[in-house]
Amino acid sequence: MLTIQAQSNIPTDFGMFTVYAFSEFEDDWNPNLVWVAENTDFSTAVNVRFHSECITGEVFHSKKCECGQQLDAAMKYVHENGGMIIYLRQEGRNIGIINKLRAYALQEKGFDTVEANLKLGLPADGRNFDIAIEVLKILKVNEINLLTNNPEKLKSLDNSGIKLKNRIPLEIESNEVNESYLAKKKDYFGHLLEKV
Repeated sequence: MLTIQAQSNIPTDFGMFTVYAFSEFEDDWNPNLVWVAENTDFSTAVNVRFHSECITGEVFHSKKCECGQQLDAAMKYVHENGGMIIYLRQEGRNIGIINKLRAYALQEKGFDTVEANLKLGLPADGRNFDIAIEVLKILKVNEINLLTNNPEKLKSLDNSGIKLKNRIPLEIESNEVNESYLAKKKDYFGHLLEKV
């Protein structure tokens, strides 16, 4: 059963957040994290971002994706408007960092992001957002505005008991490296992108 194993207040470049570590086990070294902005009002629709881990983009500022910029934009938005980021440990669309690097190597040979995953015998996108739904229920959040461009995240709320009030776009300008990656997100996965 998913449980809050620890919590603490953490000041960031964007402001103060209360951070909760959610896991089934106390000794889990990679728990899911929930960052709640200090001015969050749980009595109204809560601004929420489901964000999957991307160490290459968030920590090392890779230009192959826009994940780090999306996380920064989400932190800024929820700090200014109230809300939370549910940080899911699903590196590389849930294929893990080793397979992600293998997929990147195939992309260097001309395969796109989807083709590379499939060539490795992996799903194009292996993520699951059930944990995010469970976290919302544990925190007694009944209605949300979801910061996303991903229709699968919107669908994850269907029949969940969590009401979706609004979708808040979280679109980042492409760069010379990730243009084709973002185009694939739009054309293959149906991401709601206007700038691609």
